Amino acid sequence: MINGGTALLGLLGDPVRHSLSPVMQNAALQTMGLNWSYVPLPCVSGNLAAVLQGLHAVGCRGLNVTIPHKQNAASHCSELSPLAKRLGAVNTLSPLDSGRWRGSNTDVEGFLAPLKERGEWQARRALVIGNGGSARAVVAGLQTLALQSLTVVGRRREALSSFISELSLQQAPVRGCLIDDPSLPEEIRASDLVVNTTPVGMAEHDGADGVPLGLATWNNLPEGITLYDLIYTPRPTPWLAMGLERGFHCIDGLEMLVQQGAASLRIWSGHQDVPVDVMRLEALKVLKA
Repeated sequence: MINGGTALLGLLGDPVRHSLSPVMQNAALQTMGLNWSYVPLPCVSGNLAAVLQGLHAVGCRGLNVTIPHKQNAASHCSELSPLAKRLGAVNTLSPLDSGRWRGSNTDVEGFLAPLKERGEWQARRALVIGNGGSARAVVAGLQTLALQSLTVVGRRREALSSFISELSLQQAPVRGCLIDDPSLPEEIRASDLVVNTTPVGMAEHDGADGVPLGLATWNNLPEGITLYDLIYTPRPTPWLAMGLERGFHCIDGLEMLVQQGAASLRIWSGHQDVPVDVMRLEALKVLKA
């Protein structure tokens, strides 16, 4: 029950209408007995500075930040966690007494959680499809796993080169591969893990077959390969449905969403015991509705 003592949490983005975060977070808040309410807050880019200032003024306890604000929001923070500073992007904001915000990035923690459940990845090979904003957190996470090799696939040479140089300077080296490179099929066949960070396969995305790099790319792959799609609607995506049919191990983006949300709630509340199972269950209820 919202009352005069209820504190505010929220999600800033454009759009935010279809986000599962309010359902997950409010279920967790209720379980934890916190008189806080988490609401979606649509915000266009031109209004970000004013919205952040206003939310701080009304005592907002914390914010998640999603597309398209993750990088711009970082510039409005007077403090950044080491990871957020390295990535130049935030997904979690906490208010400071100065009237400004502290920015953190829990996307990496969320991304790694289901991989770590699969055991050690040391000396294995990973390939990431896409070099956009989501790929930054994915690559940063993979760089901590002591992989044998890490390859990023992109469409445009200049953008891919910039992406590779920025991340390789600060952590383990990354190799770039253009989407039309003749060596790409062999790169995929040699991989233990392939991560899709592109929108191909998303419910609203108009793709030829809904499978990144085209259906034929995924023929004759080893049974032990793991496919990880950051998309969770539809569930499974066409790519993961294909992978399941062929006996591959498949992970979708729901667990990343749940785990990054739980990590954000730990930051805001100061409680380490966050009900992750409750958050996951509530998100699944919406997806199955």
